[in-house]
Amino acid sequence: MTLKTAILAAGLLLAASAVHAATPEESFRQSFPQVPLNAIRPGPVNGLYEIVSGTRIFYYIPGPEYVIAGAIYTRDGKNLTAERANELLAETLKGLPLAEALKIGQGPHQVIEVTDPDCSYCRQASRYLSQRKDLTRYIFFFPLPIHQDAEAKVRYIFCDPEPAAAYEEVMTGELDAMTFKTCNDPAVESRLKTHQELIDRAGINSTPMFLINGQFVEGADIPRMEKILGGKK
Repeated sequence: MTLKTAILAAGLLLAASAVHAATPEESFRQSFPQVPLNAIRPGPVNGLYEIVSGTRIFYYIPGPEYVIAGAIYTRDGKNLTAERANELLAETLKGLPLAEALKIGQGPHQVIEVTDPDCSYCRQASRYLSQRKDLTRYIFFFPLPIHQDAEAKVRYIFCDPEPAAAYEEVMTGELDAMTFKTCNDPAVESRLKTHQELIDRAGINSTPMFLINGQFVEGADIPRMEKILGGKK
């Protein structure tokens, strides 16, 4: 074999290997078939890929086939992993069907909420939001198992002929000592089940969280809410 032929053959081999080289997604699926993969994209560091698996974010390095769990911080303390997780939650909230929510108000600012009637931070946030008259609120209920009366309170709200007023009443805490009776309405059970299924599919596991004018807010972060919404109205 001449030198020229050898170089040509080597070039063809390299070209063939490039054609058949696995993409990062293919490599990840081959190396970690047991891990559900929702999305993969380049991460914040060269050679590092962000993996979204359910509600989890972690990182993958093709080649050595390493998976890295944990947050990535900048030197000024910014948590890039948490920021990305919030972006994903915002996308999830945007995708919730608003027709299934409890709607309160007709204002120009849109607020999508995931709340629990017995969550103290949910009540704190609701107290602030209920004072504003410039909002349209879309409320999805996620009664946490640790709050034994929360689901009964959601049923009470859905059973009431004026659910928006019942919601405000429940969130003040005035009914905490009340024994709630169900209204035995199949439509209420269906609506409650729909909320539970939507929250489960979205992978949401805490309350409260909000999407205010398209911006994600976690917890009863009133200063951030005011920054997004402007002064009290």
